[in-house]
Amino acid sequence: MSADPLKHAAHRRALSVLCAAVTITALSGCAVGPDYRKPDVAGAQAYTDDAWKEQAGWKPAQPSDALERGAWWEIFGDPVLDDLVKQVDVSNQSLKQAEAQYRQASALVSGARANFWPTVSASISSTRTGRYSTSGGGTVTGGTVAAGKGITNSYQAPLSASWEPDLWGSVRRTVEGDVASAQASAATLANTRLSLQATLVQTYFQLRTADEQKRLLDDTVAAYQKALDLTQNQYNVGVAARSDVVQAQTQLKSAQAQAIDLGVARAQYEHAIAVLVGKTPVQFSLAPQPLKIQPPAIPLELPSVLLERRPDVAVAERQAAQANAQIGVATAAWFPTLSLSATGGYSNSVWSQLFEAPSRYWSIGPKIAETLFDGGARRAQTAQARAGYDAAVANYRQVSLAAFQNVEDSIAALRILEQEAQAQDEAVKLAEQSLAIALNQYRAGIVSYLNVITAQNTAYSNERSAITLLGTRLNDSVGLIKALGGGWQATKLPDASAINLHSQAPAPEAPAKESP
Repeated sequence: MSADPLKHAAHRRALSVLCAAVTITALSGCAVGPDYRKPDVAGAQAYTDDAWKEQAGWKPAQPSDALERGAWWEIFGDPVLDDLVKQVDVSNQSLKQAEAQYRQASALVSGARANFWPTVSASISSTRTGRYSTSGGGTVTGGTVAAGKGITNSYQAPLSASWEPDLWGSVRRTVEGDVASAQASAATLANTRLSLQATLVQTYFQLRTADEQKRLLDDTVAAYQKALDLTQNQYNVGVAARSDVVQAQTQLKSAQAQAIDLGVARAQYEHAIAVLVGKTPVQFSLAPQPLKIQPPAIPLELPSVLLERRPDVAVAERQAAQANAQIGVATAAWFPTLSLSATGGYSNSVWSQLFEAPSRYWSIGPKIAETLFDGGARRAQTAQARAGYDAAVANYRQVSLAAFQNVEDSIAALRILEQEAQAQDEAVKLAEQSLAIALNQYRAGIVSYLNVITAQNTAYSNERSAITLLGTRLNDSVGLIKALGGGWQATKLPDASAINLHSQAPAPEAPAKESP
């Protein structure tokens, strides 16, 4: 079999062009635009490694008492609460939306990476063409061609490929930005999960606070009923005045009205919890239960590691990285582009002869293009990218400063409320003693019923304040855990190799004995 020297020469030229392009791409490892560096946060260095400003006078838990990482709500020791929070991961629609958005961002990374590779396409076509002419003896009668009619058929089966080597790093910067965006989406998912969990726990404590206040009001109504019975007996024997009976009745009805009114807030809390766990209010109910939980001792992270523990801070930082990559994409537009294209296939006017050797054809060649004038469009795009990066850095620093504020606010609230709770507990005890004295004096006829009413109102008001204060302390405990990141770490973000079209959303980390 004899070799075709022309065909071999063509193959050698094609291979030479491809090898040259690969060599150019391999040698051009540069990617224009600035390499990303994590921005500094002004003022963060003011914190020492072992102290918060508001920590003085408040003793957090020791490291051995650290929270369950991931299942941080278990520190409160409420099985009903544990079950409810687990349902958030399964059924909450806001969390499902954030998870889908992460998968969407991951798919964008796969799409950007596809630009590293050539695009290959194949097709097959059939064309029938008619040509009419008066030349060659044809005549035109009444506008109709009588002769010179020609019809041709064309059948083609081409295979084409095109490739634009990433000489200046435009594709690499795009992938870099999309990876950062996907990581920001993963951090957004973690932040959404933490926010929903914290909202559910806080709403649950508000509901249980309402239950405890209802229990107090029920006890108060029972006590007021006994006081009314006592006053009525005193009136029947002529010891008490009719006004005492009316005052006792008024006080009883007022307490009953407050007990009924409390049902509105409780119903709304229950409905809110239903939505958080992905159910309609009609599908969900919680039986009343007394509030027996006390605010736990919460271990504090060192201030120096806070910015690695907050998913919202990670979102802002990854957005800054994405904005930085966009500067490189905009800068690459200033440089010429190289594209390689190749086409080969079969073409013939007879279908039965389409795939025979004489029907083959091919073409290959590079193209270099450069924009000479664009009216300032590239300059504007680069300026826009740099301004976007500056805005993202400012946002990251602002979110970071707010993170320190959140922790300081929560520590201060817990420290001060703990002192207030101690004083309030003493006030409750003293009010109970005062009520007992007033009742004994009234029975003995020493004081009027007004003294009893005053003592009863004081006792009830102090007990209700104590319950409200307990609920506030529990909610602030949740706020501190959330401010510390709830056990999340920046190391949980998926790396570039783990982000692709088939990525699953990062699952919440399994519990492990570590601090939040």
